[in-house]
This record gives sequence, structure tokens and C-alpha cells, in this order.
Amino acid sequence: MDDNTSAAPVYLLSPEQIAGPYFRNPKLIRRNISEGADGIPLVLRLAIVDAMTGQPVTDALVDIWHCNARGAYSGWSKVNPDVEVDAGDIGSVPRTDDDTYLRGGQFTDKKGIARFTTICPGFYAGRTLHIHVAVRITSGNNYLQERHVAWVGQLYFPEVAARSVLNAREYSGRAIPALSNDQDFFYQNMGGEASTLNIHTLGRDSNEDGFFGQVTIGIDTFAVSSRIKPEDFDKFTV
Repeated sequence: MDDNTSAAPVYLLSPEQIAGPYFRNPKLIRRNISEGADGIPLVLRLAIVDAMTGQPVTDALVDIWHCNARGAYSGWSKVNPDVEVDAGDIGSVPRTDDDTYLRGGQFTDKKGIARFTTICPGFYAGRTLHIHVAVRITSGNNYLQERHVAWVGQLYFPEVAARSVLNAREYSGRAIPALSNDQDFFYQNMGGEASTLNIHTLGRDSNEDGFFGQVTIGIDTFAVSSRIKPEDFDKFTV
């Protein structure tokens, strides 16, 4: 018997993607991150699974952040979303404000589930619709100081759902077109298809009633992501 087989993942590891320049650590533990932002409602159910054992990862801190319907991120609200930013590292774009809309974290429950209430993101120049995610493995009572980021990724929308979102009033009238998933560099080159949400409508009458999105994220709980490093929590813009 080959002893190496015991180390093989039993669940598919979800592909990591870049954190982007707009990561912050506001230490906001909340399910509803919308802060009244305009847009189509979105309910998220993220299941975090240990890819080595197939078991749910409990008490992990799951952070999400994404832009608003017009393509702006809180903290960078005055950055023009119609102009592509030539910078991709955390802290590379100076912050413009202290807003916190569409950011927050939740702990996974005993089934490894983290739930969020938000809105569907819009888009900004050079990107398709997406939501950023980071998973921290916590220990003890100092969970908000814990810096073991095990996984960093992005979640995407099926094209049909994305087009429906972009046709809604709050998202329309932009000076530039949104990219499709297939036109998005990070979707194409960092495993975006494996990070696409399973989307259902919340209402029977209209897609504008909102969407329910779910996905299972397989992580290595012993991994230390290079996408968000300990020093990133201390950067001036964070």
C-alpha cells in the first residue's frame, strides 16, 4: 500500500485568486453587509470544507468584500470605476474614505456554513461581476487578531444571472461595458469556472426580487495563503 495516498485530497481544492487592491480588515462581524446600498438583493450561502478530510470547517472566519452597483468599493468610493486601475496589490491604491459598505465577516457554523445578506455587485473597468472571499482559520478568543489566512478567492456569477443584474436600473447607464466571464483575465486564468456561484431567484415574479447564491469552497486548513500576508493587515491603506 502506498502511504502517500493518505495525503491526497478527498475533496477538490478550490482555486485561489488574487485579493486585489481593495482588501481591508475592518473587523466587522455581521451577516448583513449591505448598509442600505442600492441593488438587487443577494443571499449567499458559503460552505467551507476541509479538502483533506471532506469534513466541514467550523469556526472559520469568512470575509467577503465587493463593489456596489456602480462599481465602487467602500474605502475607495471616489476612485472612478470606469477607469482601469493599473495596480493589483493590497495597499497599492490610496484610500479615499472610511466607508464600510459591502464588507464583513461571519464565522462558519457546525456545518461549515457562512451566510451573508448583501446586493449583487456591479462591475468596474477590466472586470466581470465578482465577490472577493478570504477564509481565516481562527484559534482561541483573539479571532480578530488571527492572521492565518488559509484561502483567498473570488466568486463569479453565471452569465445569465450577470446579464439580468446588469440590465436592472441600479446597474445600467455606465460609460463602459461589463466584461463577460470569458473576457475576464482572472476568471480565465485562475479557475473562475470552479468558483462560479449556483444561482437561484428568490422571487417568482421578477429577477429583481433578488438571488440566492451558494457554493462549496474546499480548502487546506493548514495552508498559509500568499495572497493575503500578515503584513497586509498593517498597511496604511488598510
